[in-house]
Amino acid sequence: MRLYTHTQMDMPVSVIHGRKAGPVALVTAAVHGDEINGIEIIRRLLRRKELNRIRGTLVAIPVVNVFGFVSQSRYLPDRRDLNRYFPGTGKGSLTSGLASLLMEEIAQRADFCLDLHSGSQHRKNLPQARANFDDPAAHELVEQFSAPVLVHSIPREGSLRWAFQAMGKPALVFEGGEALRFDEPSIQAGLNGILNVLRHRGLLAGKPRLASPLMARSFSWVRSPISGIHISRVPLGHAIQKGQVLGTVADPFGDNEQPVLAHHSGLIIGAQQSPLVYRGDALFNIANLDATDEVDDALAEFHRELALDFDHDQY
Repeated sequence: MRLYTHTQMDMPVSVIHGRKAGPVALVTAAVHGDEINGIEIIRRLLRRKELNRIRGTLVAIPVVNVFGFVSQSRYLPDRRDLNRYFPGTGKGSLTSGLASLLMEEIAQRADFCLDLHSGSQHRKNLPQARANFDDPAAHELVEQFSAPVLVHSIPREGSLRWAFQAMGKPALVFEGGEALRFDEPSIQAGLNGILNVLRHRGLLAGKPRLASPLMARSFSWVRSPISGIHISRVPLGHAIQKGQVLGTVADPFGDNEQPVLAHHSGLIIGAQQSPLVYRGDALFNIANLDATDEVDDALAEFHRELALDFDHDQY
């Protein structure tokens, strides 16, 4: 792929091929160029010594959207979202051509895909894995990943996950943290999830370390009632009750202030990070779960596992 200056832009790909036969796993990050947590996850994955004894093949692409990564942008230079253009065509736009290149040269050879993302537009996501629960193969894959929260999500047309589903192959999306910021819990959860899948699928030896993830069949956003300054009262990953005050939005002069109310009970899996909002802006993403002690216990266990797993010598 070339810029309009005719400067060549390459998409680096790491391929680790084992001596023994096995599945072909594809791990991708930075389909959106400003979502960098996945890049660090893959960097740490590729430094694991156990990959020297892999069965099958691991194909890892730390930066799919090199154009956006260089400019710290979600999009490509033509202002298109790559994750809306799969499977693409070589005769189309720059974005469509990049999508086609990935699908034809790499994705068609893979048995499954783990696509790593972060929140966008000043939004931060709790570590979570998304897949179509109604697709048995995708449901099995997301359960093997074993993120703290597993979310049922139908692939959006044009996404990489949608293109894999169209090929009859399972794929999931891992979400964690926010754009242009490293988030250590998300990085560790993503790395652990990938290792779980590779062990489940026989690419790596050893037993996967499975947690008891929370399952959500749906999720929805609570939006700002007015334009103004948003003050949050609840943190990401917090269990909430229907009708609970999640925050307030006020004008800068103190004349008008309105509460932000939870429209159902559940778990906050995504949150707006910027205090400056317009009416209708998404503020809190709530997974439809019962706000019980089970939710708090599961998240506490997740953080305990992260504390035990964090060992710089592994990387």
